[in-house]
This record gives sequence, C-alpha cells and structure tokens, in this order.
Amino acid sequence: MADEPWGAKAPVVYDRLGFTVTEMEPVIGLEIHAQLKTKTKLFCSCPIEPGAEPNTNICEVCTGQPGALPRMNEKAIELAAMAGLALGSKVNSKSLFSRKNYFYPDLPNGFQTSQLDPPICQGGAMDVDTPSGPKTIRLNRIHLEDDAGKCVHDEKRGRTLVDLNRAGTPLIEIVTEPDLNSPAEAIEFLKKLHALLVRLGVTEGRMEEGEFRCDVNVSLRPKGSTELGVRGEIKNLNSFRFAGQAIEYEIKRQSALYAQGQSVLQETLHFDPAKRETRTLRTKEEAHDYRYFPQPDLPPVRVSEELLTRIRESMPASVEETNQKLLDLGLREDLVTLFMDRKGAPEYLQAAQAALPDFNDAKKLAAVMAEFLLPACQKADLPVSEAPVTPQKLAKLASLMDKGTIGRRAAQELFPLLFQTGADPEELAKEKGLIQISDKGALSAMAAEVVALHPQEVAKYRDGQEKVLSFLVGQLMRKSRGAADPKGAGQALIEAMKG
Repeated sequence: MADEPWGAKAPVVYDRLGFTVTEMEPVIGLEIHAQLKTKTKLFCSCPIEPGAEPNTNICEVCTGQPGALPRMNEKAIELAAMAGLALGSKVNSKSLFSRKNYFYPDLPNGFQTSQLDPPICQGGAMDVDTPSGPKTIRLNRIHLEDDAGKCVHDEKRGRTLVDLNRAGTPLIEIVTEPDLNSPAEAIEFLKKLHALLVRLGVTEGRMEEGEFRCDVNVSLRPKGSTELGVRGEIKNLNSFRFAGQAIEYEIKRQSALYAQGQSVLQETLHFDPAKRETRTLRTKEEAHDYRYFPQPDLPPVRVSEELLTRIRESMPASVEETNQKLLDLGLREDLVTLFMDRKGAPEYLQAAQAALPDFNDAKKLAAVMAEFLLPACQKADLPVSEAPVTPQKLAKLASLMDKGTIGRRAAQELFPLLFQTGADPEELAKEKGLIQISDKGALSAMAAEVVALHPQEVAKYRDGQEKVLSFLVGQLMRKSRGAADPKGAGQALIEAMKG
C-alpha cells in the first residue's frame, strides 16, 4: 500500500477501461470503547488490576455462575454521565440494561450486559479541526456495558486459553454519526476524545492495555449523495496509527471492488498491522441477530438532577479553557502542548503557583517542571498527580534556583534525590553541600587552585583567547560540585589570572 497523506480527498473509481465512473466519498463512523476508571468491575466487587495473574480477579458474578446476581457500580454511572455532560449529550434520568446475546469463549454468561434503548446518554457533539476549518461530529449515543474476558492464543502448543480477569470491566461505548470523511478526521476526533476523557478522569486511556479502543465503520458513496453505502466494520483498533492505516486500506479496498463492478459486502473485519490490510472475520450482524431483551436482574439506572449538579461542579475546565489559560500565563506554545499532553500537569502547575506566597512565577515554575518533574514522572511511569515531589516542594526548588541559592547544575544533582525521598529541597541541598557558593573568599580560593592546575589554559587566556575562560569556569564548577555561582566563579578566575 502506498504511503500517502491521510487527507480528505475523495477516491476516484475507474472501470476496467480506465475511464472515471464516479468520484466516491468515504463515510466513516466510530464506535469507541473506553474503560471506566473504577476500582471494581461493573456488576461485582472484583478489583480491576491490569497485569494481574490470569483468573485471579474473578467471582461467581463475572464468571457467569448460575444464580449469581449482578450489583450496579454507582461510580460507573457517574463517570458515564460526566462524559455525556462534557460532550453535550442529554443524560437520561432513566436508562435500561439489556442482554446482548452471542457466543464467544471469553463471554461466560453467553451474553453481554449492555444498553440498547434508552441508553444513559443520547446526542452530543464534538468539533474537530480539518483543512477546510472546524467540523462538528455528531454523537448518536453513549451507553454503559461490561467488557468480555480475553482469549490468549498459545500458537506453540496449538491451544487457546481464556483469562476472565477483564470480564465485567465497566465500559462506555461512544457511537458517532457517520460524519467523518477521511482517516485524518477520524484520527483527530479520536485524539481529541481520548484527551478529554483522560483529563476528566473518566478513563486512564492506556491504549496498549485496551482501555481506549474503537471499531470503525467505513463505506463509500458517490460524492454529493446523501445515501449511505454498504459498510465494513473494522474491530478493536487500539492505536491512532492503526486506525488511520485501517481506514485508508478499507477505502482503497472498497474502491477497487466498485471499480471492478463488484459489490461491497456488509461484514466485520480484522486489521492486520503487519500487512496493513483488513481481512474478513464474519458477515456483519444486525441488532436483531443479537436477540436483545431486557436484563431482568438489573433495575433501571437512575440519574437525578442532584447528581448531575454535583458532577458538573466537580468537572475540571475544558481542554480549550485550560489551553488558553496556560497561554495567558505566558507559557510558550511548545510548553503548553507538553503540559496538555501530560495528565495532571496543568493542575500541578496551578497548585505550585499557589504554594508559596512570595513566588508564583508561572513561566519559571513551568520550566522547572518541564526540565525535571515531567521526565522523572515519565521514566517512573507515574501520573504527575502521584509524583513524590509535591507542588509546594517543587515551587520551593524553583524559588531557590531563582534566588541563586542553588544553581542549575546543583538542581540537576538534587532533583533525583528529591524524587526518591520527597524531602525538603533546601534541607536536602544543605545536607548534600549543594547550596550555591557566592562568598568571594571561597570562590577566590577555588579559582587560585584551578589557575594553578591549568597553566597552559591560563597562558592562552592571557594571550587573548578569552573562550578559554568557559573551560576554566567549568573546572571550578566541577570542583564545587555545581555549587559555585557561575557569574562569581568567572569573575574570581579573571582576578586570579591577573596576578
């Protein structure tokens, strides 16, 4: 498959003689599954622990034992309602669960508990940026459902094992209208939705763990038509890149079929990322094939106005508002992008600003965060909100650097210790001898030693090669373990070389 940019240009379908039949327009709809950020499963108290030993977090409910009755997780209801409010959906005061019947080895009940009519949220929309300007992508619905287990294929031994730790995990499925017309638009929508849900705390969104994944419906129709074509549904895409590649390939596949005078079948497809192509799994089922009927073991889901008010009051500012607030603080655009990409970073910066009454310089705090805190959190695989260095202690570190109490090189040595211990920066700097040396007598003594150890460089400086001074300053800084005041060190060296 040729590597072409994912633009909005419609494919052209040709007949066998090479003449243009018609210009076709891709039509794309998304079904996004986001795992809700709860401690326990949707209908039982089993913990949710990614990476746990297979079949250790299970009980009679999530393994579908006869007579076991589900119990609703109220936190999941709140998170689903929060997602709906953030996306402009109508949150229904009453919604129902249904049984979606199908057989698969990792579905112990023989059905998935989902919502058909009415779902917890209906409608809504989100804007995405396109080459021709902002575009509104409408939402059809958001509904709650439980996840299936996981089949583990042991190709070496020729067998498949089933891990039910994931069975019963709470999900929301967000279904768009078929308003997207290119892989680029779909990727932009997915990225923006992912950032929103993670920022709200609705989901952790770890795509490698399957916590944010999507099914993609792709069809073609003559450009200008309002009728929908026959679609192919590509299942379980868990990366933005794979989603874009799958859509691009499916557009080309369907275009080729129409060009050859063949029909496109409605079917469910699997995307092979190694070959960058889709393959048929089965012909596509319709809703009636699942034999939906009300789940008799669960009462209706109730969402009161009081609950919605409480959720609204607890929601963080929108992505757009936060982005603008960071720009208004004077942060560079690259820092704003970095902070928006790191969950909890804007809130941490705000807390650091409020931590010390005499130091709230947002630009300097953001620079210290970007240089020290964010890389340390990424390396430790910790969210910023769980960093052992509190906002107050980071603000104190930035203040010490701003006052010249400790230098940048000393801060580089100090921060890993702060991150390990969560200690007070000033006390730790004193303990490790990293308080910046500004005393003229101490700097003069060290400068004299450096001059004595490097006579050749001193001779070059005296001959007019002033660049040598940087080397000598570096030697003095090394001697002081980064604690010397660089400006004072340079001046002390100049005085020492005059003698």
